Amino acid sequence: MADQERAQGRSARGQGRLEVQDLDVRIDTDAGSLAVVDALSLALTQGQTVALVGESGCGKSITALALMRLLPEGGRVVGGQVKLDGQDLLALPEARMRPLRGRRIGMIFQEPATSLDPVMTVGEQVVEAIERHLPLHGAAARERARQWLRRVELPEGAFERYPFTLSGGQKQRAMIAMVLATEPDYLLADEPTTALDVTVQAQIMELLRELQREQGLGLLLITHDLALVSGFAQQVALMYAGQLVELAPAEAFFHAPAHPYAQALLRALPDARRRDEPLAAIAGSVPGLSERLPGCRFKSRCPHAMPVCGEPVPLFRPGKGRQVRCVLYAPGAVPPSPGDTAAALQPSSAQRALKGVPPAAGSVPLLQVKNLSVGFPVRKGLLRRVVGHVEAVRELSFDMRPGRTLALVGESGSGKTTTGKAIVQLLRRQARVRGQALLEGVDLFALEGDALREARAQAQIVFQDPFGSLNPRLRVAELLEEGLQALLPQLGAEQRRERVQALARQVGLPADALQRWPHEFSGGQRQRIAIARALAVAPKLLVCDEPTSALDVSVQAQILNLLRELQQQLGLAYLFITHNIGVVGYLAHEVAVMQGGRIVEMGPAEQVLQEPRHEYTKSLLAAVPRLVVRQTADGPK
Repeated sequence: MADQERAQGRSARGQGRLEVQDLDVRIDTDAGSLAVVDALSLALTQGQTVALVGESGCGKSITALALMRLLPEGGRVVGGQVKLDGQDLLALPEARMRPLRGRRIGMIFQEPATSLDPVMTVGEQVVEAIERHLPLHGAAARERARQWLRRVELPEGAFERYPFTLSGGQKQRAMIAMVLATEPDYLLADEPTTALDVTVQAQIMELLRELQREQGLGLLLITHDLALVSGFAQQVALMYAGQLVELAPAEAFFHAPAHPYAQALLRALPDARRRDEPLAAIAGSVPGLSERLPGCRFKSRCPHAMPVCGEPVPLFRPGKGRQVRCVLYAPGAVPPSPGDTAAALQPSSAQRALKGVPPAAGSVPLLQVKNLSVGFPVRKGLLRRVVGHVEAVRELSFDMRPGRTLALVGESGSGKTTTGKAIVQLLRRQARVRGQALLEGVDLFALEGDALREARAQAQIVFQDPFGSLNPRLRVAELLEEGLQALLPQLGAEQRRERVQALARQVGLPADALQRWPHEFSGGQRQRIAIARALAVAPKLLVCDEPTSALDVSVQAQILNLLRELQQQLGLAYLFITHNIGVVGYLAHEVAVMQGGRIVEMGPAEQVLQEPRHEYTKSLLAAVPRLVVRQTADGPK
């Protein structure tokens, strides 16, 4: 009966509409009131998907939080309207907004680890959302929660488990189940598939398609995965430095991007066909909140910048449902000749110098993993005695050589992250680790004390969740110096400061980043801090656990170019844990495919990706979203 009433309510609302008009958001800081979102307008109808894309720090997540009226402390909406079926949400008192938040509009947050309550089981959290927003309680609410956990492909028993026992991808699916269980009319999804492998991503996106067909779900998809956008969204809204710079139908956006920023983004995508050359990364970074000057905010990075770009730039309408914030589309403007954009966006001469240089691979393995098995204890009884172990990794063996990248791919829960953590000695007190990990002939599992500390400088890790891996009580400079003080005590204070400043420049952090706190950065910027921290002690082996999963395309290109350059110069070996097959094809030399804690297929990257032999590998590659971009940029039309 309750489901029938909800269906009748949706039918009565018909084709609803969530509309944003001239939204202005500011954040009050010690430096003054700073504009985060500037005059943003877009509309979302039920049954439609609008993709909001752009670099980290452009204001995408703040836009979604503003629509939900969940801005952080100091944030406030100073102008514009957010209308839900004609009703201005910004004018409602909180008591009337609260029932709409979660029931009419749901939101999937970017970082699942900080969005789930650590002291409640996953099932309790889903039940709580259902009982708050739907007329279901007790056994009925629990049964509905279990149904949704199954729909997002979580394993049996997830209902009774706590968030810390789940992998990053499993936590993301739990949060998706919690939001979708209330069947909202509109969903604001902030990087909903970032932590998911490609097969689960395909399942989640198919589930969202199904909900759009069944109940007319309107989806605002915030993502940096342009391949996903091309196959799912009807409209693309591109943001830069708080402003909307292009709004276009998805097909038109990917076939002929208009704004120079859009063209640059598509040229920065990693691809196996470009593995012998650096990616066309966009120089510089998004201007900080205090650096946003009048006029076009992309002008300092634009290949077509001209004096008139310093004046305020409105949104122009060049036709075919497209809006572009660029003077190249002003009435009477002369667009650049074909090929100008392509030439301007080529890699720099310094980057091109690396093209064709073979990796400095040694003949002797840097790391030899032999029969690695990792078991986590199962505890029962009042005294929580260990009664057994669950094997997360089983009899793994592989070699890694200097200057080479081994990509470890597979679904969430297959044991990829556990393998990486075991190698860098982070599971000694949490799990039973058997086998050997020989780093230059020395078994890491047998080391203790000073010998172990010295070995840690040789093998570092970049974690999947940058927010959870950075100490919130330390400034960025202190975070980067922390490892140097612990693992390289022979360096003086001045040497540490110089290395920290150089690292910040290498990973593209803004000049004022070193004196700021982790919470002041976007998710992608925090990932760059984590990468800089791992590189600070000059390791020989770097375990990269989804290091680009939180990065947008342009920053991803910068990081991949950086990793590639460091590998060429220093002979670094990378154990690259990822679900991004495009990155695997571009960066990896060898690929190992994991399923159920075992390696089911391993070989040269080109062979595994183009001619997979194992059925699991074939299904994994079949789920990868594809984006074919024209290799020649014609310039704005």
